[in-house]
Amino acid sequence: MNPRDPRDQHTAHYEAGYQPGNYRDPAYGQDHGYSPDHGYGTYQQSDYPDRQSRPQQGPDVNIGMFVGGVFAAAVVTALAAWLCAWIIEIIATRVTETGSFGVWNPMSQDAYWFAAVAFICTLLAGVLWYLLRLGTPSPELFFNWIVGILTAAAVIIPLALSSHLWVGISTAVEHLVIGLPILSMVGMVGAKSVVNQR
Repeated sequence: MNPRDPRDQHTAHYEAGYQPGNYRDPAYGQDHGYSPDHGYGTYQQSDYPDRQSRPQQGPDVNIGMFVGGVFAAAVVTALAAWLCAWIIEIIATRVTETGSFGVWNPMSQDAYWFAAVAFICTLLAGVLWYLLRLGTPSPELFFNWIVGILTAAAVIIPLALSSHLWVGISTAVEHLVIGLPILSMVGMVGAKSVVNQR
């Protein structure tokens, strides 16, 4: 009869430390697990790697893609600034030729100067985004705030300090044309350059 059968007189009462029949091996009743070499054996915790001991791998930036994207954004911003300045110069020239509104010279600098400033500012914005990523928990948030505040200041200061109204307006428009592409493109380039390591 099965030694663990309750109908057996040796197993009618289950008491602490009771071992029915001849099963007095201390290892009796323990789960030994399965081993491919020795069949069912004792479970060894060392056979399984500790998953928590693996180093956590977070997001990283693809430097090549990020640098290329920032450079392309700088070229686009410089072209936008040059085009805006060129359009303002054309409008001022046509208005001056008519003679109805006097002589217009609203540009404080030429178009190439604004293009160079736009190119340099975009590169500096890329460096700023990368430094914020290294030292802040939310680089996109801080980048948007910093660039947005600087753009607003660059638009307001010429309007407030320029002695000629049209010079202040044209300069403010130029600064806005430079700041908006930087705010949108550099942040997007940084977000697209972040890759998850596996």
